[in-house]
Amino acid sequence: MSQEEIASAAAAAGITLDPAMQARFAEYLALLLRWNARMNLTAVREPDEIIRRHFLECAFAAGHIPPSSETLLDFGSGAGLPGIPISICRPELSITLAESQTKKAAFLKEVVRTLSLKAEVFAGRVESMTPGRIFDVVTLRAVDYMEAACRLAAERLSPSGALLIFATRQTEGSIQTALSSIYWQESISLPELERGILMIGNRL
Repeated sequence: MSQEEIASAAAAAGITLDPAMQARFAEYLALLLRWNARMNLTAVREPDEIIRRHFLECAFAAGHIPPSSETLLDFGSGAGLPGIPISICRPELSITLAESQTKKAAFLKEVVRTLSLKAEVFAGRVESMTPGRIFDVVTLRAVDYMEAACRLAAERLSPSGALLIFATRQTEGSIQTALSSIYWQESISLPELERGILMIGNRL
């Protein structure tokens, strides 16, 4: 897809991308398609669907990160979602992409290098990070064992930090129950996903 097509799709979802962001998204898409032909980064393989179902909902979430935030941890980053789109849309943030699978971590390093993002790749499990290392924002999207991951993610939040979780109306209740130490704002419907929501929580 061209930069213009990406910009048009974003505009239709109420998201504005400047030319530099458009260029980075186009380059990210090209890298994702190329690497996805060799390894399973995402089951969604059509460029327009990757833009619509992956990039735009992550870009949408970037707009809900508190302006005062400086650091962000993308827990179980996988193909870089949502961390890379957030880095493109919020270039002032220092982002850590945590991914334990070696091949996926290698892909993330290539994206960070090629796009010159203000991000680092932590090639390991979040629980093996330096004890006490905390972040202003922690994101989770499509990770395994979500409830357990959420509890680990909450431990990495700064006292005034924000937890952003991509969920559905079906999983919302169990996540809230698993994290009794988090105050939840009203969930926000994600663009393009009928049942998808963005959960935003803060420490009590």
